[in-house]
Amino acid sequence: MASSFHKANLSDPCYNYTVLDNPWRATSNTHDSVRSDTSVSWSGWYRLFINGLSTHVPDTCVARGSCDVSSFNSSSTTIPPETISTAYPTVDPCYNYTVLDDPWRANSSQLSNSQKCDQSVTWRGWYRLFINGLSAHIPDTCVAQYSCINITLQEGCTEQTTLECLQNLLEQIENITVQELPVNTVMDILNMVFNTVEKILESLSSASPAELASYGNRVLQTSEKLISTLVKPTDTNDSVSFTLAALEVEIFMVGPNVTLKKIPRLETTNSSVDIDLIGIAKNNNLTTAVGFVSYVTMENLLKPDFFNTSNDTIKTMMSTVISATLPKTTNTKLTKPVNFTFRHIREFDPNGSLSCVYWNISEWIVDGCSVLETNSSHTVCSCVHLSTIALIMQTSRPPESDPLLDLLNLVCVIVGLVFFSLALLTFALCQWSPGVNNVARINICISLLLAHLLFLLTQQFLNLIQRQKVLCAVIAGLLHFLFLSGFVWMFIEAVLLFICVKNLSQISSKKREVLSSGFLCVIGYVVALVVVCVSVGLVPEGYGSEHCWIKTDKGFIWSFLGPVCIILALNVILFICIIICLNLSLTKLNADVSQLKKNKTMAFKTLGQCVVLGCPWILGFFINGSEVLEIIFVILNSQQGTFIFLIYCVLNNEVRQQYRKFFRRLFCGHKKH
Repeated sequence: MASSFHKANLSDPCYNYTVLDNPWRATSNTHDSVRSDTSVSWSGWYRLFINGLSTHVPDTCVARGSCDVSSFNSSSTTIPPETISTAYPTVDPCYNYTVLDDPWRANSSQLSNSQKCDQSVTWRGWYRLFINGLSAHIPDTCVAQYSCINITLQEGCTEQTTLECLQNLLEQIENITVQELPVNTVMDILNMVFNTVEKILESLSSASPAELASYGNRVLQTSEKLISTLVKPTDTNDSVSFTLAALEVEIFMVGPNVTLKKIPRLETTNSSVDIDLIGIAKNNNLTTAVGFVSYVTMENLLKPDFFNTSNDTIKTMMSTVISATLPKTTNTKLTKPVNFTFRHIREFDPNGSLSCVYWNISEWIVDGCSVLETNSSHTVCSCVHLSTIALIMQTSRPPESDPLLDLLNLVCVIVGLVFFSLALLTFALCQWSPGVNNVARINICISLLLAHLLFLLTQQFLNLIQRQKVLCAVIAGLLHFLFLSGFVWMFIEAVLLFICVKNLSQISSKKREVLSSGFLCVIGYVVALVVVCVSVGLVPEGYGSEHCWIKTDKGFIWSFLGPVCIILALNVILFICIIICLNLSLTKLNADVSQLKKNKTMAFKTLGQCVVLGCPWILGFFINGSEVLEIIFVILNSQQGTFIFLIYCVLNNEVRQQYRKFFRRLFCGHKKH
C-alpha cells in the first residue's frame, strides 16, 4: 500500500471498474496475434482478474489514438512483457478489507503528529485508505506501538523446553522498549513465560538455591515490566484485570479528576490488598496506579525454605506469592501501611508460627511486615512498603523415625503379604460347602495384598519415584483406591456376618440369605472408585505427597479418612451386635454343644474377627507419639491376612482335612520316588 494517494475519480474504484478477464491475457498464452488492447478505450478504472492465473497488460500494441497515434506497425520491434506471478489471494481484497477512513488521515488535517497515530490498528489482512474527496496518508511518525513486538520461543523449544529456552524468552521481554501494550499481548507473553517455567521445573529441581532465586527474580521483573505496560493515562479512574492459569492480575489507575475517596479493594481468588492509592496520587500530581499480581506457582522458584531462621523448623507456604507495585509512579512512598489478606492454601496447624515475609533478592525476610490477625482460614498482614509478599508457616520437625520400628513394620508387612497369598490360594483351591460365602474375604485379601505390596515397593524406591511427579501422583491414587476398596469389603464382610448370626438366632439353621457375589463386587469396588474420581475432580493436585501418598493440604486427607471413619464406626457397631447375637444364640443351644466350644478358641476367633473387620485401625487416631500404641497398630493392621488365614482356613475343619489329604499325597509321592 502506498504511503499516500490522491483523488483520481469521485467514484469508488472498488465498486466502479471494468474487469479485464480475457483468457488471452494469461501469461501462458502464446498467440501473439490476439494479444492486443486495441478494443479497450481506457476510460475509468480497470481490474485484471483471471481466477488462479498470472496476468498482464501487453505493451506490444495499444488502442489507436490513445497516445496521438493514428496507426501502428504490427511488425515493429517489441519489448517482451515483464510479468509478476503471485499466489492467488485467499480472499478477494476488493471485498474483504478494513476501511481506514479516519478524518485525521487527510493530508489537510491540522492535528499534531502525536495525534496522527495508528496505535489502534492491528495490521492484519487488507486495509484501504478512502476518505471521499480528500487526499489521505498513512503517517510514518508513529505506528502501532506493539506492531513490531514478536516474542517467540526459540527454535526447538516447543518440542523440548530447556533452561536456555527460558533465558532466551526472558531476554526478549527485557529488550522491550515500548511503554504501552494491549492486554491480549501481555496475556499471551505471560502465558508463554509461565508455561515455559512449568515445563522446566523438573530441570530446576537440581538447581542450587542461588540459581532458583536468580530465575525467580527475572520472572518477577519481567512480569512487573509487562504489567506496567498496561498502565495508561486516565482523567478519572480505570482498571484492568485478567486471570491466567499461573497468575491473576488486578490494576487500578487514578487520574487528576478522580472523585473517589478510596479505591475499591483489589481482590484475587486467594488474596486481596487495601491501599491508600488516593493519598499516594496526591504526592504524584494526582496521577498514579497500583498493580496487584497473585502468582499461583511462584513458590516453585521462591521456595519457603529461603526463609532463613535461627531455629530448625519446617517452612510451609501458606499463601500464593503476591506482588504489589506502583508502576509509572515517581514518588512511591506510602501514606499508610498496606494490608494484605491471605486465604490459607494449605491446612493450618494451630501449633505453627505464621510470618508475613517479603522477597529480598535472595531470601524471604520479615522486615516491615507483620501479622495483624489470623484464624484457621485467613491471615491479615500489614506492610510499610510494597514488594513481593507471602505468608509462611513454621512448624516443628517430627521426630526421626525409629530404625527398629521401621524394621518391625517391614517384617510384619512381609509376613502379612505371605498370609494374604496363602489365604487366597486356600480360597481358590479348596472345596467349600454351598452355604459358605467367601467373596468378601477373597476381595479383602486381593485389595489389601495389592495395597500393602504397592506401598512397600513405593517406600523402598521412594527416591527414584519422587522425581517422577506424575508417577508419584498415580501411585497415590492407586493406593487411595486399593485401601478404600479394602475397607468397603471389610464393611461388606461385617454385614454378611451380621446376617449370618441373625439367621442363626431366628431359625437355628445353617441356611442364610446373602446378596449375590456380582452385586457385592460392584459395591466393593465402585464405591471406592467413585470416591477417588470425585477427589481427583475436586482437587486434582491432591495426590503425590513427599511419600507418594495423599497430600494433607486443604484437608484433602479427609477424602480417605472420612470414608474410613464412617466404615470403622459402622464395623464397630456391627461387631458389637454380632457378639451380642452370637452370645444369645449359643445360650439357646444344649450344654453339650456349648461345651465343645472351648473358651480360648472362641476368644481367639472373636479377637481375630475384630482384626479382620479393621477395628484396630482406630488406634491410628490415638497414637500421638506413643511408641507402644504405634507398635500395636503396626502389628495388628499388618496381620489382617494372617488372621483371615487362621480363622477361615486353619480353624476350619473341612479345610484342615483337605490340607491333610494334600500333604499326605505330597509326602507319599516323594516316598514312592
